[in-house]
Amino acid sequence: MKIPLFVLGLLIIIILVFIKIDYLNPQLPTAEINGHIFSLFLAKTEQEQAIGLAKFNKINKNQAMLFLFPKADYYSFWMKNMKFPIDIIFINGNRVVDVFKKVPVWPNDNLPVYTTDAKADKVLEINAGLSDKYKIKIGTEVRLEL
Repeated sequence: MKIPLFVLGLLIIIILVFIKIDYLNPQLPTAEINGHIFSLFLAKTEQEQAIGLAKFNKINKNQAMLFLFPKADYYSFWMKNMKFPIDIIFINGNRVVDVFKKVPVWPNDNLPVYTTDAKADKVLEINAGLSDKYKIKIGTEVRLEL
C-alpha cells in the first residue's frame, strides 16, 4: 500500500513540531522536597562548584543550586563572594543527612567552613529560611529529576 504524499508530508510536519516543542521547552532539572519543587542550577564541574551561587545577586524561592559529586564523602562549603544568605542541605542518595540553616554572608576573608559529620554525594543550596518553611530536616526524602 502506497502512502499518499500529503499524508507523508503531514506526518513529517507533525514530527518536526514535536521535536521543536521539545527543543524549545527542555525538561529543566528539579528537586522535590516535601511537596515543594525547586528548579535547579547544576554545579557539576570543579569550577562551577567553586563559584556556586556567588554568581547571582539573588535567586527566587523556587530556585536552588545542586552540587553533584562522584562519590559520597565529607564535603566542605563556605560563603566566598556570596551576596545573600542560604540554607545548605547535604544529601546522600535520596535522603537529607545534614542542614545548615540561615548561613550568613560573611563580611571578610576569614570565612567559616561548613562541613557535615555524615557523608554526602550531593548538596543543595536554597534561600535562607526555606528549610524551616518546607520542614527540611535530616531524613527528609529528596526526589531529583535530572
